[in-house]
Amino acid sequence: MTVPPARGILAYRNEAIGALLWALGLALPAVLDSSWVAVAAIFAIYAITALSEDVILGRGGMFDMGHAVYFGIGAYVTAILNTEFGWPIFATLPFAILAAAAVGALLAAPLIRLRGDYLLVATIGFNAIFVLAMQNNLAGITGGSDGLTGLDVPVLFGLPLESQSAMFWLDWVALGIVMVLMRNLDRCEFGRTLRYLKQDELAATTLGVDARAAKTLAFAVGAGLAGLAGTLFAVQLSTVSPTSFVFTESVTLFAIVIVGGKGSVPGVLLGTALMFVVPQFFRQFATYRYFAFGFAMIAVMVLRPQGLWPRRIQNE
Repeated sequence: MTVPPARGILAYRNEAIGALLWALGLALPAVLDSSWVAVAAIFAIYAITALSEDVILGRGGMFDMGHAVYFGIGAYVTAILNTEFGWPIFATLPFAILAAAAVGALLAAPLIRLRGDYLLVATIGFNAIFVLAMQNNLAGITGGSDGLTGLDVPVLFGLPLESQSAMFWLDWVALGIVMVLMRNLDRCEFGRTLRYLKQDELAATTLGVDARAAKTLAFAVGAGLAGLAGTLFAVQLSTVSPTSFVFTESVTLFAIVIVGGKGSVPGVLLGTALMFVVPQFFRQFATYRYFAFGFAMIAVMVLRPQGLWPRRIQNE
């Protein structure tokens, strides 16, 4: 089945704004001190992770409340291959992405048969299993509750990326690449098929769309992008521990997509900024972080259920 391509001035406007936001971000190291440059680098990593969640939740329409697992798989694969086997950081990247994508595809097989709340609960359970496995030092190589430390400094084209500015550039360039991939996803046959399934799965399957294959691929693509973010996260902190991938992290990623706007790249960037950058100005109130998340979710659902910066595409 061929789904008509999505076009419209509003779609291109959102793309242009997203590209402008990314381009403006490149200037941050010139105007911020090292601590805020580090915050900007972490923002880029979480924006990539949130965009990967959006592939499943925003474009695929499937409730995924365990997305931190794929983020964690990418981080642990990189950390294990580097600290235990001495692999260079960038040599681990393809394996981190493939491992996360493979787990996403394998889990999708039973999960996509579920609907709504049942899918939500299943992904929550998987998140809990993953964290427990890492805490119990799975196969004796995950480091238990303490995790893995002492990752090497990444070397790119013979140059060690030791400074915060260098790490910022790495993370920000990766974010730009993922944003381009999301744009291409919107315009390819697979992306249009996901939208059609989300709108009316029964009609789509009646007309010949393989819903199972499309949803499985959505999980694999979203998980693979999260694996990329996991590698960047491990390199940024030079350590990996189970506490970085607990259920609350999955809730945060879910909230970013809902609050920002499902299927909208600028919306996801805005949601990430609200959830990770704005709280940096109120560190003394960190105890109330999740109260703020809950309030934001309720406010958006009541006042703007489509999200703060929703996807706008004509003829979708």
